[in-house]
Amino acid sequence: MPLKEKEITEPVQLCLADGMLNPESIGWARKPIIRSNLRGQFLRKKKWNYWCVFGRDALFSATISNLDYATVCFVYYLDYETKAFNEKTIIRPFDTKTHMPENVQETVEVTHKDMHLSFIENNKETLIKVSANDFHGEYLEADIAVSYPDDLDTLNVVVPWSETRFQFTAKHHCLPAKGRFTVGEKTYTFHPETDFAVLDYGRGIWPYESTWNWGIASGKQHGDIIGLNLGGKWTDGTGSTENAVILNGTLHKISEELNFSFDRDDYMKDWLVTSPSGNVELTFTPFFERVAKIDLKIIRSEVHQMVGHYNGAIKLDDGKTITFNNFLGCIEDHYAKW
Repeated sequence: MPLKEKEITEPVQLCLADGMLNPESIGWARKPIIRSNLRGQFLRKKKWNYWCVFGRDALFSATISNLDYATVCFVYYLDYETKAFNEKTIIRPFDTKTHMPENVQETVEVTHKDMHLSFIENNKETLIKVSANDFHGEYLEADIAVSYPDDLDTLNVVVPWSETRFQFTAKHHCLPAKGRFTVGEKTYTFHPETDFAVLDYGRGIWPYESTWNWGIASGKQHGDIIGLNLGGKWTDGTGSTENAVILNGTLHKISEELNFSFDRDDYMKDWLVTSPSGNVELTFTPFFERVAKIDLKIIRSEVHQMVGHYNGAIKLDDGKTITFNNFLGCIEDHYAKW
């Protein structure tokens, strides 16, 4: 049976005055009208802005996150053809200077001796700027402008584990991207007619141990602009999902828990993403595996993020079926003690 998820149409605050979950915020919205006014709950607050830009030749990603006890930022890129890949992480323990805003479309910035990152809001655009003098021996610079079309729906969901443990997640897809990033002598360019960015904005009070799957894609196919957001495990049993398709600017909510089937002994094998109703039947075939691990004993995380292609079909709530043919995207398996 489909879940009964409430659509929120008026601005609302995530938390009550005492820092507990505001019951009125539980649901999903087509615009980022949920304000993540987190407070208290020291060490349990998790905040991040993650950007992933899908270009014709390469993928570029940059993240600013704060885990209450540290600011962690990471940047990586992947050349699809050559499989050239590099990633750099900076950690600022017990950081009190980084401001993580309460609203989705607000500026956030981190300056570190090894790397500078800024996501600057500027009149319906987000300017992604990154620079690092020593990015694994090469100079890296990114200057990318991501625009928000007026008529574009976005996915904004509050996931309630309890009144003290909850998450607001904003997954914004199909955002036209223009600009470039340079690594050493190589420059990659983005064009808004063909290249799209995805934002994952997260603000919440998390349990110590968590596991999740997440699949995304944003691009053009058969003349349509399509965004795909698929989630699993972390939302199971909450009555909320982060599952949706954005078709030519209109969001179609998938109010079902999805099953992610894959081989943890070989993440490069095909993944299957399905729904109980049969409305979601997707196969994801990877061509690259990104592995990121942190093991500080008390704090641990391990992510296997795959880059590859989606094939299959999704039947929408209006009866229309979208078929996916080698549709570029990502999918991941993530475990964290944090």
